[in-house]
Amino acid sequence: MAKPFFRLQKFLRRTQFLLFFLTAAYLMTGSLLLLQRARVGLLPPGPRAPGPLQALPVAAVALGVGLLDSRALHDPRVSPELLLGVDVLQGPLARPRPGPRWLRSRNSELRQLRRRWFHHFMGDPQGPSALGPEAPRPAASSRGTYVGCFSDDGQERTLKGAVFFDLRKMTISHCQDACAERSYVYAGLEAGAECYCGNRLPAVSVGPEECNHECKGEKRSVCGGAGRLSVYRVEELQPSSRKRRTVTYRGCFRLPENVTHAFPDSLVQANVTVETCSGFCSQKEFPLAILRGWECYCAYPTPQFNLRDAVDASLCGQEPEAQRLAKYCEVYQTPVQDTRCTDRRFLPTKSKVFVALSSFPGAGNTWARHLIEHATGFYTGSYYFDGTLYNKGFKGEKDHWRSRRTICVKTHESGRREIEMFDSAILLIRNPYRSLVAEFNRKCAGHLGYAADRNWKSKEWPDFVNSYASWWSSHVLDWLRYGKRLLVVHYEELRRSLVPTLREMVAFLNVSVSEERLLCVENNKEGSFRRRGRRPHDPELFTPEMKDLINGYIRTVDQALRDHNWAGLPQEYVPR
Repeated sequence: MAKPFFRLQKFLRRTQFLLFFLTAAYLMTGSLLLLQRARVGLLPPGPRAPGPLQALPVAAVALGVGLLDSRALHDPRVSPELLLGVDVLQGPLARPRPGPRWLRSRNSELRQLRRRWFHHFMGDPQGPSALGPEAPRPAASSRGTYVGCFSDDGQERTLKGAVFFDLRKMTISHCQDACAERSYVYAGLEAGAECYCGNRLPAVSVGPEECNHECKGEKRSVCGGAGRLSVYRVEELQPSSRKRRTVTYRGCFRLPENVTHAFPDSLVQANVTVETCSGFCSQKEFPLAILRGWECYCAYPTPQFNLRDAVDASLCGQEPEAQRLAKYCEVYQTPVQDTRCTDRRFLPTKSKVFVALSSFPGAGNTWARHLIEHATGFYTGSYYFDGTLYNKGFKGEKDHWRSRRTICVKTHESGRREIEMFDSAILLIRNPYRSLVAEFNRKCAGHLGYAADRNWKSKEWPDFVNSYASWWSSHVLDWLRYGKRLLVVHYEELRRSLVPTLREMVAFLNVSVSEERLLCVENNKEGSFRRRGRRPHDPELFTPEMKDLINGYIRTVDQALRDHNWAGLPQEYVPR
């Protein structure tokens, strides 16, 4: 009896070991397949608006923002269409209560993104297409004249007049038209998705085989390479292109003491016109065209000629000879961008101080990033990923927010854990009435659009105000409470006194900049994300109940700032 029992016991032990082995093998195989097919790193979630019943809650989790880490963003298997598929998650969307169509489910967005990644890796196992030697020459499908392939590895770009990226739709003609419309002579394409404009050719020419990246929006066409520019001459396209050659009148000014030193280039010609002078200065890549009688000068804004002390326009309305003797001049803005502050790059070494650029949504964070990047010459990062911002030149948008390769990192986060991750922060505050309107416009119509009349009249708007007004307050209070080292900047003060306020921000970031560079930033201050055109007619958007709610938060924040030894809120914040 003992022998059969021993055999049975031995069999069960073997079976148990076999089952354990098979289970372990199954789990390991499944894990390897999952890692191979879905190399997606989920970043910490973005901000979430507080519920309407909470008085001053902590803003927490965003709806699927920042889903890709830097490894996934630089993965060569990631197509641009897939990468920009996260655009639907680009902002700090909130879900204070179910109902409005702009408050979509976080889970459904995550499922959609995972589904796209799964189908991408299952259906496109090959890497990105590269152009082989049999590819057509770049000039074949181009309306401009192909000049050649040039190196772009130097410290300073030659083509730095206008810059934009497009990870999905970049084509040769798109870049050419954009540069021609801005009166530039050359258009250069790099890495399949980047476009640069300028009036001078890069210094170092390389072999055509080094420009081997396919345009993201145009199959079998060459758009440069890694550190390589495919350069086209587009001067001949300028007469037929839809030009933005509008010359802007800046005013009448007194001539500086030393004209030769202040104005680097000049043209003296009988019957010189504004168009002639502007065209001459545009070719020389100067942003200012200055007319004084029959004399035309080209210049940049400088400390000696900063365009802040305009005089009566009638002093420049005299006959050419009388105007020349009176030492007054008319100043015009050419279509050419001031390029003294357009060069930007990542930090050469990792920053030892982790700095946040924190604000409530709609408070001008993107505009502040534009100013900081142009003032310091370094890219800014983001806690999130927004493909629209990346396409407009914010190259740090695609870099991992913890890489420390950027001068500061955009965030709308609040809450102790999220704040204490940073060593210091610039806290940007804007009037809540304007912030709420700006953020609602962005949610309904994107970065540059306006919400439709039906959006304002629907239940979306009061729901939005009830939820986001408390977030505006809690965001400031949390940063005042948990921030380690703060610089408080008011959006309205930045607009009123741009150069002094920006100088203070740059000093806080421990970067030294010249006065000329700050004046260049002032000359390029608007950036690419200012809403233009006529605002839709709207009556008073805020009901008395909304005003009572917002005004209470204004008083709370004003007192908190004073308690922390900061000046209170600007006068225009005072309850109206």
